Amino acid sequence: MKLRQVADVSLPTEWATFRLLAFAGTRVDADIHRERDETGLALVYGDIHGAPPVVRIHSQCITGEVFHSLRCDCHAQFHLALRTIVSEGSGILLYEHQEGRGIGIMEKLRAYELQDHGLDTIDANLQLGHAIDLRDYELAIGVLDYLKIRSIRLMSNNPDKIEAVLSSGIEIIDRLSADVPANPHSEKYLATKRERLGHLSNTEGVLHEIT
Repeated sequence: MKLRQVADVSLPTEWATFRLLAFAGTRVDADIHRERDETGLALVYGDIHGAPPVVRIHSQCITGEVFHSLRCDCHAQFHLALRTIVSEGSGILLYEHQEGRGIGIMEKLRAYELQDHGLDTIDANLQLGHAIDLRDYELAIGVLDYLKIRSIRLMSNNPDKIEAVLSSGIEIIDRLSADVPANPHSEKYLATKRERLGHLSNTEGVLHEIT
């Protein structure tokens, strides 16, 4: 992937003032034999080179982050990550535009409609003709490389994210749980992630389970 930084601005938030870096990446899509553009953001706080920073790779969720939907844990995880980064003194939140595990907002809402009729998040995606998870983390890894980050404390419950980081050669010295409290609307969604996608919880280890 060809990666370039397109902006670097100061972003004051309720937690602290971050540097907000904007990135654009271009890759060749093998299926259609042409280039495809992607964008992502990095919220950077503190001295990220003095010690391995806390890193959260977070996928866009309009329903959760804008409308504060209770159907998922995305809004709470986003806030947990920013609070943790500030409390730990340094970190990076990598924000990727991969709504609905990569299917986009409109297809995600169609999947929600199927979930309203009893399907779980995985079977809804499959019924619509999508893969279970279309995301990849090449852009996020590219941003870490661009920032010259070689070891991190990764905040994630997702084994696919963990494997993507490890496969890139970046060292994970610690896994921080991304667990947030469930509610009656999110209980089935969270259970599906644990039981069918193998997501970890704060009581489980990480590296020995995937290497």
